[in-house]
Amino acid sequence: MDSVKFLVSGSSEEPYEVLFTYDGNNLNAYCTCPAGSNGMYCKHRFQILKGDSAKIVSPNKDQVASVVKWLDGSDIQEAMKKVEELELETELIKNRLSAAKKKLAKSMRN
Repeated sequence: MDSVKFLVSGSSEEPYEVLFTYDGNNLNAYCTCPAGSNGMYCKHRFQILKGDSAKIVSPNKDQVASVVKWLDGSDIQEAMKKVEELELETELIKNRLSAAKKKLAKSMRN
């Protein structure tokens, strides 16, 4: 089993610990932030899995690439893809809704 731990800045004064473990195609990610500690969606884990090291304050930012490689073929890859697809769809719907509201407001002034 391989593992990598990062220290990540967040809303707390102390950095959060984000731990990734990889065994075969089983990838696990843990974070000490309130959301991660409660088993909820945690942006710290997913930023790293997307290759974003901007919030990492530990000296091992170079290990992000290894963690990203673990995602390929892992048991969470498809679930992450689905979340990304739905986030994109949500953004498109927000844009369409905003345009419709502007059109509605404009028609009320005629």
